[in-house]
Amino acid sequence: MLAACGGEAPEEAARRPVLVTHPVAMTTGSDTFVGDVRAREESPLSFRVGGTLVERKVDVGDRVSEGELLAVMDGDDYGARARAAQAQLAAAEAELSRARADQARMSKLADEQLVSRSAIDAQDAAAVAAQGQANAARAELQVARNQVEYTELRAPAAGVIAGREAEAGQVVAAGQPVFTLAADGPREVAFAIPEGQVESLRPGMAVEVSLWSLPGKRWPGRIREIAPAADPASRTYAARAAVDADTAEVELGQSARVHVEANGTGALGVPLAALVEVDGEQAVYVVDPSTSKLRLQPVRTAAFGAEQVPVLEGVGPGDWVVAAGAHLLRDGQAVSPVDRDNRPVAANGAPAPEAE
Repeated sequence: MLAACGGEAPEEAARRPVLVTHPVAMTTGSDTFVGDVRAREESPLSFRVGGTLVERKVDVGDRVSEGELLAVMDGDDYGARARAAQAQLAAAEAELSRARADQARMSKLADEQLVSRSAIDAQDAAAVAAQGQANAARAELQVARNQVEYTELRAPAAGVIAGREAEAGQVVAAGQPVFTLAADGPREVAFAIPEGQVESLRPGMAVEVSLWSLPGKRWPGRIREIAPAADPASRTYAARAAVDADTAEVELGQSARVHVEANGTGALGVPLAALVEVDGEQAVYVVDPSTSKLRLQPVRTAAFGAEQVPVLEGVGPGDWVVAAGAHLLRDGQAVSPVDRDNRPVAANGAPAPEAE
């Protein structure tokens, strides 16, 4: 009965104490990704025709120059085909010579009006057909000679043999990789980005690269590309960072780290436990210090960190945000806000002075 006559006393007694904090600017940190040094251009090399690989002239790690012979395929069949094409061309050219000679004789007879017009037209058509047969035979010979050349695999550019996928005696198909060539030129670091961090990175972003073998030295670089889809097995996005360094310092295959400056947008951060989801949207509870009541405030967030969440819109640096236990609260609820030192938050938004 006495409690019933007390008015606001039961509400005051029922107020739940809540821990509140101000959103703070996210400190600039660094995300580190592990990768390995690759060449900007890595080309799988293969024969343009199929056959038996009879000789391999280079091995993994060998340096090669542009045009250097790397492997040889059995070319006997292609050589025989080229000789057959040569013979067909000779026959076609002989037939063309005969047709042209007949055409010249027929022209003289036509001047003397000793042959009909239809006979002249027939001979002209025969000469044109013979010319076409000769052209076709000449093209077939060129194709056959090209195939003979294709039995030799040569380096398209200077570089290092980074991989070998075939051995002598193996039958390989046209287009089947035999070597992988890492061309001379700029170096890159291939690394993987987890799903939770891919939204914060973009091509062209400045990074720093360090090597495991030289941990105290860093080279400037930039993210050159990020895969548009995640790997189905690892659920990570393949990425490459170009490195501004001498190729003598950054060697192929070395383990490397890519350092990316994180949280550089100046967003305010709130603890992970402050977030609640309402109707599919993120929100936080903000305490009105003058009334000590909660207000559910929708917010727009960026990629979650390990302990904090960057808030792009919805709260300001002077707001008191419930830092823990938000899932147990409701909009409009009266609470007793306290800071991290367990001091009550006064009506002006500052901690209340301690009693002497």
